[in-house]
Amino acid sequence: MSNTVSQIKFGTDGWRAIIADTYTLENVRILTQGVADYLGVGKKVAIGYDTRFMSAKFAEAAAIVLQNNGIAVVLSDRPTPTPALSFVVKSRKLDLGIMITASHNPAEYNGFKIKNAAGGGASLEVTRQVESLLGKTPVKDAALACMIKPVDIIKDYIKFIRNYIDLKKIKNKKFKVLVDSMYGSGDSFIAQVLKGTSIKLEFMRNTINPSFDGGRPEPVEENLKELKSRVKKEKFDLGIALDGDADRIAAVAPNGIFIHPQKILGLLALHLNQDRLLSGGLVKTICGTTMIDNIAKFLKIKLYETPVGFKYISDLMTTVDIVAGGEEAGGMGVKNYIPERDGTMAGLLLIEMMVYRNKNILKILNETEKQFGKFYYVRQDFHLAQMVEPKKENLPKELLGKKVVDIKDYDGVKLICEDQSWLMFRGSGTEPIMRTYAEAKSLTQAKKLLVLAKEILKDGV
Repeated sequence: MSNTVSQIKFGTDGWRAIIADTYTLENVRILTQGVADYLGVGKKVAIGYDTRFMSAKFAEAAAIVLQNNGIAVVLSDRPTPTPALSFVVKSRKLDLGIMITASHNPAEYNGFKIKNAAGGGASLEVTRQVESLLGKTPVKDAALACMIKPVDIIKDYIKFIRNYIDLKKIKNKKFKVLVDSMYGSGDSFIAQVLKGTSIKLEFMRNTINPSFDGGRPEPVEENLKELKSRVKKEKFDLGIALDGDADRIAAVAPNGIFIHPQKILGLLALHLNQDRLLSGGLVKTICGTTMIDNIAKFLKIKLYETPVGFKYISDLMTTVDIVAGGEEAGGMGVKNYIPERDGTMAGLLLIEMMVYRNKNILKILNETEKQFGKFYYVRQDFHLAQMVEPKKENLPKELLGKKVVDIKDYDGVKLICEDQSWLMFRGSGTEPIMRTYAEAKSLTQAKKLLVLAKEILKDGV
């Protein structure tokens, strides 16, 4: 048992492990018992799961453990987007949510996310408490399985989004949109939201395929070649890609142009503030694009900056007035909703923005970049012989001839130059990998910054 306990560790967004290796029914039961001991008798929990191999069985195993501990369970009857699970926790005033998913990881992985009562990601304090309670052997009572009746938790989620989105304004518009579900739990729920409108929706990779057809359900540009090709050839006004549990988004503009999630956050902020007239600040992470700073300044709204990880954005969204918050990986959260990421909601708001402005997404993007600057964002991970994060005092005073005017070191080390270009170093925390990020007003300059990063790290690369 002690060896099993040491294998279960929460990372930035839940516990993830390889199926049939560390991720087993027994370990899911042990972890769920820890959650039950953390909560106590009489509480209520919702459980959702994605399209991965045996996810439904893992969810059922967790449900039985909770019920055996005197905890009421709301178990989804089908693969569920993580945001739908978060929404049901908040809307039904439950105490906690469990999502069986490994998000964008390869098919051999599965995972276990915990959501708090507000629908946001569990804090480090909560996950550490749960880890500290691991070790108790859960009672196995298969007979309880027949007492748990899976329910439809999607319908309330769809109903809420239909009320959130301006369907009356969208109704008669005929924009053509292609959605890539990447074989994940996002499925084709966007169609249910837009039912009754004239938006021409088409879907790809929206069937259940636990192997993800040999790929991984991560909406990064290299995984979206077919989406880019189809958007270009078939003249779609917008392409949307969702990750494995549909809490992250990427987008493609006409001509097959990839829209980096960093830019999507800027578009959402402009739409919600200018078109929807919603107030509130804007949140980005430390490695977020400078475009967001320029947009916040123009809109005269407060900009917050957090460490990497959406849970920090989520915490802010529950304590201060935020109109939109997002991370570089594609997780976007918006006002008057759950304090959590939702790729489907973000995609629908992009469609709504096109409707409000009566332009396809490429025209909107071009206008945005013309006003707030066109930035090129790149990233590269370096495997080091030994993890040594660059020290602030040893870093150069200029990068590629541009003076360093600010250094931030609360989560990694970020050097910001006078021309708004920047270079950042951030260690993995779990393995000897240094993540380097750079942004500049030209792709050539951004790539040169990464070359410079390698030189700075050369003793360890």
